[in-house]
Amino acid sequence: MTGRLLERLLFGLVALFLAGPLVVILGVSLNEQRSLSFPPQGFSLDWYAQIFTDASWRAALTASVTVAALAALLSLLIALPIAYALWRRVTAFGRLVQLLGVSPFVLPPVITALGALSFWATAGFYGQHFTVVISHAIFFTSLPLVTLVLGFSAIDKEMVEAARTMGADERRVFSTIVLPMILPYMVSGFAFAFVLSLNEYIVAYMTVGFTLETIPIKIFNALRYGYTPTMASVTILFVAVAGVVFSAVARFGDLPKLLGAWGGR
Repeated sequence: MTGRLLERLLFGLVALFLAGPLVVILGVSLNEQRSLSFPPQGFSLDWYAQIFTDASWRAALTASVTVAALAALLSLLIALPIAYALWRRVTAFGRLVQLLGVSPFVLPPVITALGALSFWATAGFYGQHFTVVISHAIFFTSLPLVTLVLGFSAIDKEMVEAARTMGADERRVFSTIVLPMILPYMVSGFAFAFVLSLNEYIVAYMTVGFTLETIPIKIFNALRYGYTPTMASVTILFVAVAGVVFSAVARFGDLPKLLGAWGGR
């Protein structure tokens, strides 16, 4: 009993330590005064409203959501055929492709960002808006790739063989059996890539500079001209979005399965 109490106390202290900065940022975002002070001096939600009423912050939010959605979709489209091919036939070349798909996320972000900068500058497309979408898609391909590999591994191949025995071709097998079973993993991979792309700064800055202001780039630019609690409000908003997305994944996507803990393994 004492050991369990100490364990709960330890976890509580760790949680408090991790949540401390967010509590401070939340307090700052509710500050009535335009100052970096905690506890907040007064209470106001005007800084949250400014995200949507101020033209520059609204444009940055729109750019971030658009880039994140397109990049997540593209990363999913890249990961799906790789995971499907690995499921159909395991080969040394397939494993190499899988390793290459995971490598951008394993490497330090600045390495990937410098590689993207060099490539787009050499190709003559540096600063074009589509470059950040493609770069983010490549950078975050490992997320849907991991979830899809887990999803394909969870499929009972006896069901697939039974469908083929009954005369179903590969297209029908994929659309009626494989796709419905991996759909939660597709949604989860998209959600993971979307949230991380929404908050990514280094790759975006290296590929588009200041020609396209996403929220992280907008925060960096705003810091040069003085602090405003709107930055804290955006931070809390993004944390809330991430919390909602990951909670939905855990609730509807069966998080234990996404972590590889399906029964019978």
